Amino acid sequence: MKLWIVTGGCGFIGSNFIRYMIQTGSVRIVNLDKLTYAGNLDSLADVSKHPNYVFIKGDIGDRALVTSLLKKYRPDGIINFAAESHVDRSIDRPDDFIHTNILGTFELLEAIRSYWSELDIKDNFRFLHVSTDEVYGSLGNEGYFTENTPYAPNSPYSASKAAADHLVRAYHKTYNLPTLTTKCSNNYGPFQFPEKLIPLIILNALDHKLLPIYGDGQNIRNWLYVLEHCEAIKIVIERGQLGETYNVGGKQEKSNLEVVNNVCELLDEMSPRVDGRSYRQQIAFVKDRPGHDRRYGIDYSKIKTQLGWESQETFESGLRKTVQWYLDNREWCQRVIDGSYQRQRHGLTV
Repeated sequence: MKLWIVTGGCGFIGSNFIRYMIQTGSVRIVNLDKLTYAGNLDSLADVSKHPNYVFIKGDIGDRALVTSLLKKYRPDGIINFAAESHVDRSIDRPDDFIHTNILGTFELLEAIRSYWSELDIKDNFRFLHVSTDEVYGSLGNEGYFTENTPYAPNSPYSASKAAADHLVRAYHKTYNLPTLTTKCSNNYGPFQFPEKLIPLIILNALDHKLLPIYGDGQNIRNWLYVLEHCEAIKIVIERGQLGETYNVGGKQEKSNLEVVNNVCELLDEMSPRVDGRSYRQQIAFVKDRPGHDRRYGIDYSKIKTQLGWESQETFESGLRKTVQWYLDNREWCQRVIDGSYQRQRHGLTV
């Protein structure tokens, strides 16, 4: 059985990926996570005692720790989810993003390069770096991001991810490190931290709070159900061409206003207000954030053509599953909102 190290595995996408892989029964997982505010051990409670899973508390920027893990576990692959990822936070405090997304990725690459150079059989090892479509900047009303779209990041977050992408590419070109990069569109689904649009709207609605929408609400995003993203990552690390980048996106483009209205419609059906009014009554337009990209659109024909992956989940079906999950898991949500999940920040060390 193969063993993969997953960094940032207690975050939204990482935790879903680990659960997805543990359920396949085909790989052992070592999860290295620093447990920042977005790292939540509750999100992996159901697999925490699985024999194929180990959690290590630590920072990808700690080269000595990463080196010790590589020597101890001898992984066949590493998937890097570890990142600061919230645009608003990057505007308020960009230094955290520089530290983790750029310097952290550098330290991780250096540890991997040393480990890989000493392997007797190098062909079985792969490093997959998970990035974002935000590095491409903002689209107009037409066109789509391809893997060859020039980088034009517009926030400290996207700039830090762009820098990390360039480091990964350079380590492949300079050192022949067996790297892969994926760039995903907006993910949604279970276990997402409620600072992001969809869980924020769901939980604010249920708590009778305003539903804030930036600007005119016409900023458009390409939406991808998180479990489909997990499937794509598995395919890329197993069969992707080394040194290549693969865009991973859904089929649905929606404006923020459309998304909020869709969430309200589902909540009106699945958990109606006691006064019989629509949750739309709680919508409030707020001042737009600086550098807010107008539109993202993903062309994922490369991964479809080369690796046979294609999004199957419609936004309507994925959103219904997501709303139902948040309705069914109010305890998880409450522990995030009141901060009590942070009391479990313990872990194994080597």
